[in-house]
Amino acid sequence: MDLSAIIPTFLITLREGVEAALVVGIVLAYLKQAGQLSLQRWVYGGIAAGLLGSVLIGLCFTGALWWMGNSRPDTAAFKPLMEAGFAGIAIGLLSWMLIWMTQQAKLLKRSIEGEIERVITADDGAAWGIFGIIFLAVLREGFETVVFIAAQFQQGWLPPIGALLGLVGATLIGTLLFKWGVRINLQRFFQVMGVALLLIVGGLAVGMLAHLDQGIARLAEMDDRWQSLCFTTDAGSCLLGPLVWDLGAILPDRRFPGIILKTLLGYRDRLYGLELISYVGLLASVGWAYFSSLSVPSSRATPSMTPNNSVVPIGNKK
Repeated sequence: MDLSAIIPTFLITLREGVEAALVVGIVLAYLKQAGQLSLQRWVYGGIAAGLLGSVLIGLCFTGALWWMGNSRPDTAAFKPLMEAGFAGIAIGLLSWMLIWMTQQAKLLKRSIEGEIERVITADDGAAWGIFGIIFLAVLREGFETVVFIAAQFQQGWLPPIGALLGLVGATLIGTLLFKWGVRINLQRFFQVMGVALLLIVGGLAVGMLAHLDQGIARLAEMDDRWQSLCFTTDAGSCLLGPLVWDLGAILPDRRFPGIILKTLLGYRDRLYGLELISYVGLLASVGWAYFSSLSVPSSRATPSMTPNNSVVPIGNKK
């Protein structure tokens, strides 16, 4: 069994889950300081509803993909095209999340506390306001994970298992931070996870093009009108251009260690020109935007960060 399929989903869910855990921890700590302990149960309700919503979205996605992939007469072509489409959506969402969240991270605590204060000082609806903050935070992170899993649905149940393990890890980190007061260098954590996510997105780009090529090639076999897109059939591809390398006999991507390189770095034992250009181009563009966002002046750091960028859990300040 290829357990390497667990790794990308685990890493993505761990990062997304820690972001959601930070929001939950900030809200719980603020409610405690404000003497609004009665509202904390709405936080847990928002967590449960957000997780349930993510699971339902995931079931709808996989159900729709299974139905469309098995009910059409052109399934052999339609299924890889669907996989390419969801991979493209996952690339867009994960790239946006990586850049946007890095830019907003230093203002996260201040922004959430401002929203909580507005909610609890309102005349009514404080409970539903707190519920909504948590629900949307959990659902947003869960949705991004679900889209990534949908792009990997041909790998069966392994990606969801990775997501479950990532959720457990994120819960543990949140508990260490906000309940037990353990200091964790979150800036370093998100930097490392950001690089890993960047490489995973690059691998998604290669996989997306491979699925698109497979789908177009099968359409061309069924309908001559698609033949015009297949200009490299002699190299074993339809629209990917010339073969850059063929390392299947030296480092196959279906066996160790090639399968780990494929999982973490996007390696393919057969790589074509368009795949290489897309991989390098995506890493260069998204990577430039990501690393530029890390250079935000430290004067914008939130009060929850110590000089060495470790988190001081709000409820444990002395």
